[in-house]
Amino acid sequence: MLNGLVCKVLNLVPRHQEIVGSILGENYARPITVLIGGSEIIMAVWVVSKSNSRINALLQISVVSVMNMLEYFLVPDLLLWGKMNSVFALLFVGVVYYNEFILKQQL
Repeated sequence: MLNGLVCKVLNLVPRHQEIVGSILGENYARPITVLIGGSEIIMAVWVVSKSNSRINALLQISVVSVMNMLEYFLVPDLLLWGKMNSVFALLFVGVVYYNEFILKQQL
């Protein structure tokens, strides 16, 4: 929620828009960054709602994986931790997977 709103929609961390601009072109950077931020906000609300949580988890895993692979190969110099960002993305994906597909089964 915070990453989408603060960093992307409110543009308080311009690096996110720079990443989008480097990949998709500066003409589209701002509107696409706002769309990505808005999507993150919607997904956060979806997580809190607990509606169709498996679909949400699969979507989160897919989107985070694809976005981080693109960033890893196309703009690693713009990432906060460079190519090490992929480690944090993998950890996040692991937490989402564990929470939805392992922990919920045990409960």
